[in-house]
Amino acid sequence: MSTEEQIQQAEHHFPCDTCGADLRFDPAQGQMVCAHCGHIESLDQGPWAAAKIRELDFNTALKGDLPAPEMEETRVSSCPNCAAEVAFDPNVHAKECPFCATPVVTDTGTHRHIKPRAVLPFALDERTAHDAMNDWLGSLWFAPNGLQDYARKGRKMDGIYVPYWTYDADTTSRYTGERGTVYYQTRQVMRDGKPTTVRVAKVRWRAARGQVARFFDDVLVLASKSLPKRFTDGLAPWDLAALEPYTPEYLAGFRAEGYAVTLEQGFIEARAIMDATIRRDIKFDIGGDRQRVHRVDTQIRDVTFKHILLPVWLAAYKYRGETYRFVVNGRTGKVQGERPYSAIKIALAAIVGLSVAAAVGYFYAMNQ
Repeated sequence: MSTEEQIQQAEHHFPCDTCGADLRFDPAQGQMVCAHCGHIESLDQGPWAAAKIRELDFNTALKGDLPAPEMEETRVSSCPNCAAEVAFDPNVHAKECPFCATPVVTDTGTHRHIKPRAVLPFALDERTAHDAMNDWLGSLWFAPNGLQDYARKGRKMDGIYVPYWTYDADTTSRYTGERGTVYYQTRQVMRDGKPTTVRVAKVRWRAARGQVARFFDDVLVLASKSLPKRFTDGLAPWDLAALEPYTPEYLAGFRAEGYAVTLEQGFIEARAIMDATIRRDIKFDIGGDRQRVHRVDTQIRDVTFKHILLPVWLAAYKYRGETYRFVVNGRTGKVQGERPYSAIKIALAAIVGLSVAAAVGYFYAMNQ
């Protein structure tokens, strides 16, 4: 791939057939729209319209044997603070990181990675996402008024496609354990100097063994390290049934983050998710009132994966020396972020609370 091709791929420019300005993907219309003349181009046409989302073989990828068309190179910049891998236009040499508001000087490196297989397009525009963030901030009792005002009047939010892995696998698990049955015995105890009959729960255990099977479909693992996982986990659920085959047109007007969690690292987390589900399946299979699981031997077959991009609106604000980050699910409007606290509001609440307690105590004493 030539340098010129790499740059064009990173920029994702699509000229309008009418006026030559850049087309942008419009979440409200789900089409490519020219901000200059208003011309609309449908995404239901072109070679990608009939494309299907296809899984890739996990073991083939680990060996580095994926076909060349499944790989790509993009020009990226690494944030020194949060380690985000974000593609910037090559003519931009300095910019704030959209994930943490840290000044970033772009480098000249390239990121060779597995191409995205699918994308979940933005369904909410920036204005709607901004309103959702403001409503969320307004619901926080102890948030500083200054930050709320700053966020309302601040810069626009950044639309970011965040990388994820999904994994499919067929599993069969043999187990050994125990099934517990609860029964009750009565006994005499002394209470207040008097004999009292009570029921005491006991558990009768017997050995159990068996086999469970489960096919896992689209186990979702975050492939980014730039945002706290509690933020991205809090944006779930994602409507993965609405995934579209990847085409760069969906990225027009947005940014895409390169994955920082490798395919193999992501599978370790996916396996932990699978193992927890298998353990629940085993307990259900054992039955009874209580269960003990002693040993699990899982065979995993036909592991496949895909690299997907999920839509997030993001705002990072510097306020009184602190960075506050807020993320909005680009499909549902669900909001997560750093919870800011106002020392003044907390102090006033404490004073009001003490005053109310003192007043209640005074009236109680007067009525005695």
